[in-house]
Amino acid sequence: MKLGKYSIGIGDRFGVEGTAQLRALQTAETFGVYLTPVWNKSNREHSIIGTTPQDARRGADTAVKRSNWRHSYFVDADHIGLETVDRFLDYSDFFTIDVADFIGVPAAESAVESFVRSMKKFAGPISLAGTHTEIRVTDDLARAAAQQYLAAVDAAAKVYSRIREVKGEGNFVTEISVDEAKCPQNPAELFLLLALIADRKIPIQTIAPKFTGSFLKGIDYVGRIDQFAREFEDDLAVLTYSVRTFDLPVDLKLSVHSGSDKFSLYPIIRNAMKKFDAGIHLKTAGTTWLEEVIGLAASGGEGLRVAKRIYRESYQRYDELCKPYLAVIDIDKVRLPSPAEVDGWSSEQVAGALRHDQSSRLFNPHLRQLVHIGYKVAAEMGGEFTRLLQECRTAIEANVTTNIFLRHVQPLFIGSPGEKETRKNLAGDRVSR
Repeated sequence: MKLGKYSIGIGDRFGVEGTAQLRALQTAETFGVYLTPVWNKSNREHSIIGTTPQDARRGADTAVKRSNWRHSYFVDADHIGLETVDRFLDYSDFFTIDVADFIGVPAAESAVESFVRSMKKFAGPISLAGTHTEIRVTDDLARAAAQQYLAAVDAAAKVYSRIREVKGEGNFVTEISVDEAKCPQNPAELFLLLALIADRKIPIQTIAPKFTGSFLKGIDYVGRIDQFAREFEDDLAVLTYSVRTFDLPVDLKLSVHSGSDKFSLYPIIRNAMKKFDAGIHLKTAGTTWLEEVIGLAASGGEGLRVAKRIYRESYQRYDELCKPYLAVIDIDKVRLPSPAEVDGWSSEQVAGALRHDQSSRLFNPHLRQLVHIGYKVAAEMGGEFTRLLQECRTAIEANVTTNIFLRHVQPLFIGSPGEKETRKNLAGDRVSR
C-alpha cells in the first residue's frame, strides 16, 4: 500500500471537517500538486473526546464520498503502542508507532554487541551525496545508538508484527516516531537507527525524527533556521543512502511532526525537497480544531459566546490541560488575557487573537497555544458544541480550507509568488517566540 510522494496529516478532532480539508487538497490539484490525505487521531484524543477509531474511519469515508475524492487516502492510528493498537486494527490503514517510552531503556548486552559487530563494515567515512557531511561509524557510536534505540525498535517490531498478523503484509503504512527523544538525532544516529529498523525487518514508509529547535503546539518554529536547514538536508541524504544500503522501502520519507504551523521552515523544507527530489509527510494536527473555534468566534452570537467560554474554562483549568503537553508548549501565563477581558472582546478580536497571522497586532501565540490544548473543554460541552459546528458551517469551512491551503499547502508544496526574489539569508537567522 503506497502513501504517495507527498502526504499530509489532517487531524479532525470532532470528525466533521473532512470535506473542507479535502477542498484544500483539491485546490492544490489545480496547481499540479497531488497530496495524499491522512486523517490522524490518537488514542488519547479518542478518549478525551469520546470517539472511537470507527468514528474516524466513518468520517474519512463520508468526506471522500461527498467530495468525490478520486485518489488514495488513509486513516492513521496515531501514536499507538502494543497496548492500544488492537482497537484501531479494523479501521486504520496507517499506523504511527510511538516508541518514546522505550527510548533509552536498556537492551540485552548480547544484542547490543551483535549490532556493534554488524556495523563494523561502515567504519570508514561515508559521504552523504548533496551535503558536506560525512558519517563515521565507530564501535562506541554504534554501541551508544543500540543502547538508546534497540529496545525502542524491538517494541516497534512487536507492534508491527501484531498489525501484520491481522491486516496482512503490505496492507498498511508503517511510521516509526522518535520525535520525542530528548535530543535530536545527528546524521550518524539516524543512520544507525535505520539500520536497527531494517535489521528488525520493519518496512517503514515514514520516520519522524526529532529535529533541532522547538516544535511547539500551534505556533511557529523556535530555534536556528540555518541549523535546521543543514540538519534537514543531512536527514534526507541519510534516508537516500540508507534505502540503498539496508533495502528499506524506496518510498521511505521524513515525517515532520510539526505541532502545526512551522511557517518559517516551509521554504527551507521546500528547497530541500526539490534539491533531493524527496517526498515528505507533514502533520498539521490541531490546526483544524483551532479553525473551528475561530469560525465560531467569527460567526458572532452564540458561536462567539461559546468561543469565549472555551477560553474561560481553559484558562481556569490551565494546569490540568497543560500537564500532558508540557514538552510541546511554551505559554507565558502573564501574557494570557483574563477571561473577563476576553468576554468584552468583539468577534474580530477573538478570531484575531487565535488566527496564526504573525503580522496582526491581535495575534496572541500564548492564547492560541492554550486553546490548542483546550479541546477537552469543547468535548465536554457535548451536543451544544457539535450543534454549533453545524450551525456555523459557512465560517468554519472557509477557515479550515483557507488555513490548510494558504498557510500549509501553498508555501510548502506550490511556492508563493516572488519566492525566489524574497528568499532570506539563512546565516544565523532566528525565529523568536
